[in-house]
Amino acid sequence: MATGTAVDVVMPQMGVSVSEGTVTKWSKQVGDTIEADETLLEISTDKVDTEVPSPATGVISEILVAEGETVAVGTVLARIGGEAGAAAPVEAAPDEPAPEPTPAPATQVAANESAAAASEGQAAPAPAAPAELAPSESSGKSFVSPVVARIAAEHGIDPAQVPGTGNGGRVTKKDIQAFIESEAQAAPAAPPAAAPPAAPAPPAAAQVAQAPADAGEPEQGESFEPISAMRRGIADHMRRSLDTSAHVTSAIEVDMSKVVAIRAKLKKEYNAAYGVNPTYLAFIARATAETLRDYPYVNGEIRGDKIVSKSFVNLGFAVELADGKGLIVPVVKNAETLNLLGMAKGIADIAKRARDKQLTPDDVAGGSFTITNPGGYGTFHGTPVISQPQVGILGTYALVKRPWVIQDENGADAIAIRSIMNITLTYDHRLVDGAYAGRFLRDLRERLQTWGESDY
Repeated sequence: MATGTAVDVVMPQMGVSVSEGTVTKWSKQVGDTIEADETLLEISTDKVDTEVPSPATGVISEILVAEGETVAVGTVLARIGGEAGAAAPVEAAPDEPAPEPTPAPATQVAANESAAAASEGQAAPAPAAPAELAPSESSGKSFVSPVVARIAAEHGIDPAQVPGTGNGGRVTKKDIQAFIESEAQAAPAAPPAAAPPAAPAPPAAAQVAQAPADAGEPEQGESFEPISAMRRGIADHMRRSLDTSAHVTSAIEVDMSKVVAIRAKLKKEYNAAYGVNPTYLAFIARATAETLRDYPYVNGEIRGDKIVSKSFVNLGFAVELADGKGLIVPVVKNAETLNLLGMAKGIADIAKRARDKQLTPDDVAGGSFTITNPGGYGTFHGTPVISQPQVGILGTYALVKRPWVIQDENGADAIAIRSIMNITLTYDHRLVDGAYAGRFLRDLRERLQTWGESDY
């Protein structure tokens, strides 16, 4: 029941490094009645897509942020109960929408970086972000978020130099990214010191080149749709990863015949007793977690001028969302401690919650190695892009029956039909050398080809 006091619904803090979010869908409209904990809206951040439950029961009196709008954490999104428009400081609502006066790159570059916060984290140790907040205070800006401070520190920029479009002149992530891009675009024009006034021209041309979809209407047979926050984040992260890591891919063929036989035996038992399907991915993940313990560099990362080795294996799994319109990489933590059943349960759980938009920021954070599985669609080979700041990603491909040369009981060569799978390892050659990667794949293959009951 609606009360006389309005309850504010604010953009939630979805992780320490997340400073803003995008409203992707309102499930209720002004005048609708809503129950406490019923889904009110869906939001997208650079970490995760999720549903936001209502904090109270009542009638929705105001919706202050439209679908597709990106605003800062803490911004009032809607009000429940009370007099429409009577309560509270609406100043927070326009915190992020101000980018109209900003140059086009602000809207181009302001992608929420899916997993890219981790990528940026590798360039500067985590403690650096809070330490960089001090310059913002002397700059006259009322507040600079940790993300903005970190970006400014990485590029050697004083936030005081950046025009702020946020509430009270606050410098937002969009502002700092737009400033960096405009500086980068102006740089090539600087050497011909003959004509300083010409410097603004290259950015304008670059802006047009970056956003051809904004120039004109769709031609016959074409249709436009806005790029989602998640897709912008994916695009940004993929580009950053290719710019950061020296990508190399090695492949190996694996005889999965023993795994096929054991899976057939366990499938009915696991489904009946535990309600879980022991997929081939679960077998591969279990063997991968074991093998990674012997190859710490494949499970490590480069952080500044340090090589980071980890005693744990946090396995990320690429999950497709919405028919190819989204991708997220939830993580099974401490995978090295799980048996086959535990791994199968963990993979099924995170995949379901990813598709149901029930993941939390913690579910997509902290991965040390990633597995992507396009083989379910018949793909037999690929060259995946590394998820930063990791240095390796495993690709698993279609399981096919092929003629295979084996040795019979007398040691003579023979041809048999075997279930063969290609597996690839894409690795960062800055840390992982080809021979090291080759040994990793060799040992992973050995584990899969000699799978026994003790490996359950």
